[in-house]
Amino acid sequence: MTTIGFIRHGVTAWNKEGRAQGSTDVPLDEEGIQMAEQAAKRMQDEEWDVIYTSPLIRAKKTAEIIADKHRGVDFILDKRLGEIGGGIIEGTTEDERIAKWGSDWRNLELGFEPEDAIISRGMSFIEEVKKKHSGKRVLVVSHGGFISRLLNALVPDGEFTRDIGNTSVTIVELQDHENVCHLFNCMKHLEVKEVQ
Repeated sequence: MTTIGFIRHGVTAWNKEGRAQGSTDVPLDEEGIQMAEQAAKRMQDEEWDVIYTSPLIRAKKTAEIIADKHRGVDFILDKRLGEIGGGIIEGTTEDERIAKWGSDWRNLELGFEPEDAIISRGMSFIEEVKKKHSGKRVLVVSHGGFISRLLNALVPDGEFTRDIGNTSVTIVELQDHENVCHLFNCMKHLEVKEVQ
């Protein structure tokens, strides 16, 4: 069976401002880089056979920081792992969206990537990973919206929130009959330890 570890990228200025990022290429801020370093430290003693990442800079930089602790492990960019396309809401805050389109903006045609297209590209990636890396441990650095939707497709009976934390770790075991989520949205590496 193949194990997939999903990691969401570190935080960005737009995350903090509540701006929809989607496919806009927003970099990590200083805190985001520190979070990626904490995630890398957490993952450094784990065995991973390959690292895949979204090509968007916030995910790619997070993946590069993690990959630095896994020398010799293949590092592959895959555009199927990019964040959900947010159409014309990208760059806006919730207040700006309500002011422009009203509180019912989620139900308007604003150019969002269709749900079936998101799942289709995600499952295409998963099927390829199962063929290429059968029985291996595959680390995937991606985005909150994409990870949450793919996770719900992989483990439909799971009760997962859509809120995936920055640099959180989620582990899914791909099995023949039923995939199993062993860890969801874990951010223990970000917990501050008090110095005595």
